[in-house]
Amino acid sequence: MNRALPAVRLRVPTHEDAVVWHRIFDDPDVMEFQGGRAAELSVYEELTARQRRHDAELGFCLWSVLDESGQVIGFTGAQPWERNWGPAGEIEIGWRLARAHWGRGYVTAAAQQTLERMRANGVPGVVAMVDARNSRSIAVTQRLGMRLAETFTTPASQRAGHCYRLDLDASDGE
Repeated sequence: MNRALPAVRLRVPTHEDAVVWHRIFDDPDVMEFQGGRAAELSVYEELTARQRRHDAELGFCLWSVLDESGQVIGFTGAQPWERNWGPAGEIEIGWRLARAHWGRGYVTAAAQQTLERMRANGVPGVVAMVDARNSRSIAVTQRLGMRLAETFTTPASQRAGHCYRLDLDASDGE
């Protein structure tokens, strides 16, 4: 990527971030590949609490992404894949960003920080599960150097998806 990426900061999500995530994800464009609408606030409260537990227990989580002004604009990070289909037991990297911040490199910058933290934590590799129609997220996986490992059909929605992989050992050539 030739342009400079914006400065972002990642931090463990606070209880208050649940309210922010609920508000900024209450956008059909943001949620297009996640069911089309934001979940109830209680879901984000549970999600941020789970991420605090992941950080305490694993050393990583879905972190809140803060822009240059310190405003929470979404999340990027990693967590164990917990579904009984797909890459069970592997670590998934993921992201979701407020619509107003799309197309400016925030996700790529935050995802690169996530990969650095995952390497430092000794995680050998990550996956990214992406809806096959989500060209924006597919582009991020490519900028991160991930490779398409498999295609699948999601059990609930019966939509096509992609599983991207990235080895995080020192010989991966990044």
